[in-house]
Amino acid sequence: MQQHYYQKWASPRVALASALALLICAPLAWADEEASALAMPQVVSDTPFASEREAVIWRREELKDIESLVRQLRFDLINNQDIEAAMPRLLELQERASAQRLLPAFIAGTHGSGSEARASIWEEWEDFGAGFIDLEGKIANLIEVAEQENPRDTARALSEVGASCKSCHRTYRYD
Repeated sequence: MQQHYYQKWASPRVALASALALLICAPLAWADEEASALAMPQVVSDTPFASEREAVIWRREELKDIESLVRQLRFDLINNQDIEAAMPRLLELQERASAQRLLPAFIAGTHGSGSEARASIWEEWEDFGAGFIDLEGKIANLIEVAEQENPRDTARALSEVGASCKSCHRTYRYD
C-alpha cells in the first residue's frame, strides 16, 4: 500500500522537477539562438551567401518584396476587410521579415555601389538589429489584431508595421 502511494506521489514530483529544469534551461538556449541571429556577419563564410554581391542583391530584392507584400495586405485587410484572404500573406510576412532571416544578408561593410544601405548600419548594429525585432513584434501584433476582425484596430496595427519599416529606412537606407 505504501509503495503504491509513493508511485502516485513520485510521478507528479518527477514531472514537476523536469518541467522546472526545462523552464530554467530553455531561456538560456533561446538567448543563444537570438544572440547568434543578431550577430553581425563579418565575412561571407558566416552567411548562406556565395558572395557579398549576392547578399546585397538578395537583401535589396527581398526587402522590396516585403514592401510589396505589405501593400497587398493593405488591400486585403483595409480595402476588402478579408482576413481569410490576408492570412497566407500575413504568415508569409511574418516568416520573410524576421531578423534571423534578413540580418545574415547584412555582411559587415556591404554598402556602397549597388546597395541602398548606409554605413551606419554596421556602426549601430545593435540598434539596427533591434529594428527587426521591433518589426517582428509589430507583425505578430498585426496578426493577432487581424484575427479579431476589427477593421479600425487592424488598420492601426498595419500602420504600425509600416511605421516600423519607415523608421529603419529613414535611418539606414539611401532613397
